[in-house]
Amino acid sequence: MDLGRFKSLLVAAFSLSSLFFSNCSLAQQAPQNPGPSGTPGKGVGNGQKMAKKLDPAKIIMEHVSDGHEFHFAVVGGHHLNIPLPVILYSPHRGWSVFMSSVFEHGEKIYKGYLLLEDKFLEEHHLEDVKDNKGKPLFTAGKIYVAGANGMPDRESKVYDFSLTRNAVQMLISVILLIWIMISIAKLYAKGKGTLTAPTGFQNAVEPVITFIRDEVGKPNLGQKYERYMPFLLTVFFFILINNLIGLIPGTANVTGNIAFTGFLGVIAFIVILISTNRHFWSHIINPPVPMGIKPIMVLVEVMGIFTKPFALIIRLFANMISGHIIILSFICLIFIFGAMNTLLGWGTSPFFILLAVFIYLIEILVAFIQAYIFANLTAVFIGMSMEGGHKEDHHEKGYDDAVMI
Repeated sequence: MDLGRFKSLLVAAFSLSSLFFSNCSLAQQAPQNPGPSGTPGKGVGNGQKMAKKLDPAKIIMEHVSDGHEFHFAVVGGHHLNIPLPVILYSPHRGWSVFMSSVFEHGEKIYKGYLLLEDKFLEEHHLEDVKDNKGKPLFTAGKIYVAGANGMPDRESKVYDFSLTRNAVQMLISVILLIWIMISIAKLYAKGKGTLTAPTGFQNAVEPVITFIRDEVGKPNLGQKYERYMPFLLTVFFFILINNLIGLIPGTANVTGNIAFTGFLGVIAFIVILISTNRHFWSHIINPPVPMGIKPIMVLVEVMGIFTKPFALIIRLFANMISGHIIILSFICLIFIFGAMNTLLGWGTSPFFILLAVFIYLIEILVAFIQAYIFANLTAVFIGMSMEGGHKEDHHEKGYDDAVMI
């Protein structure tokens, strides 16, 4: 990559990161406390109250959690967002379908339903309402049936089937994945890439597919790799597309959602179990160890069956959500310091902006790495489930290398 392209990439990353500023700045805005003469208060005391008003944890969780809209920025007090369909069912009210914009960010009740927002929880002190186990009874971002007093009614059941931003973004990713692969397949059917050299986007995707085949499939699965290549490629590209889309400000961090990674882990778990053979289960039930420690090893081996997909779930989830949290933390630090002292905020902002841009660029690399690691470890675990099923030397070597990774 030449210097010009690198500069362009930095400018683009900075522009994307700056879109986060509006939400953080809105959160830190607070009316100034009047002084003795009725004029706005000045000094460190007012800055400390503004700093207290800013809650970075809520801001960060709002960005990384699910929601009923794609929220991009706040400009002049107006929200730039894309509302999503709300689909609700209540035993007493039946089905209700409408757009989330009717709630006006939790300020209005529509058809007897209320969308709880952090502002509403704070104004009515619902954050402190907890059950006997200390768990909050009300959750921000959740839709409740509104009572006669305009407060959420927990006794009235409502089932939410809404298309949240996580669900919509997954649908978009599926559509993109199908469109990309079908388009490339059509080019191969016409002879481009077989009779002639691949061009354009096909030329970019083909090396990736070849890499997954040669570095993930063949080393870990031996001669049976072709059977699993559709699954491994689908998992890799599906995770990669969601990772990259999630880096666009305002979109959902789908791969940073434990439900998403959990579902992928369950699918991998099913594929691993289907791939097992008699040798695998005999090793689990009767491990080749001395009789005295055999019961302990049987327990360890059985636990290992479940810890493998669990490792896939946690690894992807933790890596993808941590990067978003770090970027948002750097951005919020600007406004935390600015609330305490204006000069301090302006002085530290270039440093935190550079850190945020740097982490953002690292996240682009992490998007590819985590997709590769998930596909590679899945192939490793499938190969382990077929242990003893084939004796290819190149498979054994590839398996050892993959375990080291």
